[in-house]
Amino acid sequence: MSNEPETDAGSVVEIRKVLGKANLRTTAARIAVLRRLQRASSPVTHAEVAEDLVPTGFDKATVFRNLTDLVDAGLVTRSELGDHVWRFELNDLKNPERDQHPHFVCVSCGQVTCLHGNELPKFDKESWAKIGKVSEILLKGHCLKCS
Repeated sequence: MSNEPETDAGSVVEIRKVLGKANLRTTAARIAVLRRLQRASSPVTHAEVAEDLVPTGFDKATVFRNLTDLVDAGLVTRSELGDHVWRFELNDLKNPERDQHPHFVCVSCGQVTCLHGNELPKFDKESWAKIGKVSEILLKGHCLKCS
């Protein structure tokens, strides 16, 4: 017997707990959206989530509404990385510092990569305070495949 169903069931149990703590109803659509975001290795667009979930019976509007609800509840981060497309990324509720990470966007193919744990130059906080609060760092260039 495969361990896959147990893993899936465990994932659903955890998702139910997370939704409950966020005061959101547990619906099949929310579970499906969160499970899709769990599998993502980088931020995904609404279209990418919908592409996976529409064949399973959820329409695009339902997927978008649930992504928006999850953002409003603080479970998901929505980013616009310079190309006028919103991308969604599951927040790390156990390690909130990990949520604040830079992204690299390939200007040729549009691939987005999360830069967790990469050392960036240290900036003096007082210097940043003079211009405002930095909420996101975005690096653009050519990925290995395109360069």
